[in-house]
Amino acid sequence: MARRRVAEKREILPDPKYKQELVAKFINCMMRDGKKSCAEKAFYGALGLIEKRGLEGFETALQLFEAAVENAKPVLEVKSRRVGGSNYQIPIEVKPDRRRALAIRWLIGFARKRTGRSIMEKLSAELIDAAHRRGTTIRRKEEVHKMAEANRAFAHYRW
Repeated sequence: MARRRVAEKREILPDPKYKQELVAKFINCMMRDGKKSCAEKAFYGALGLIEKRGLEGFETALQLFEAAVENAKPVLEVKSRRVGGSNYQIPIEVKPDRRRALAIRWLIGFARKRTGRSIMEKLSAELIDAAHRRGTTIRRKEEVHKMAEANRAFAHYRW
């Protein structure tokens, strides 16, 4: 960790199609080996597939995407802290930037692990599941919350 000054946050330019920073951040996180055009193609293709399948309670595919990210954001997490020779898992509230980063990371990671033909299909299925509060991403969020709830007795060790 830096001792002198806090690292400054870089400003992310909104994506060209929807003009939203969240979409641009998601595409940047999806990107592998600097191939942004492939990540954009996969993401926009996934939203196109969502539009074709039916939105089920949402007006646009973008709203479904935003709901999926919002539902995947964790509120609490546990951090390990050494106190008196033993390690405790201490529940800590998650900062907004980290919430978004974790949600995006989980959505992309679990979409890649799914079985399916293309990343577009896998990502669209994961986004639909997360928007409807089901699927592996939501299960991970609930696991993290259960861990934090189980270790609530150690909350007084917070620093």
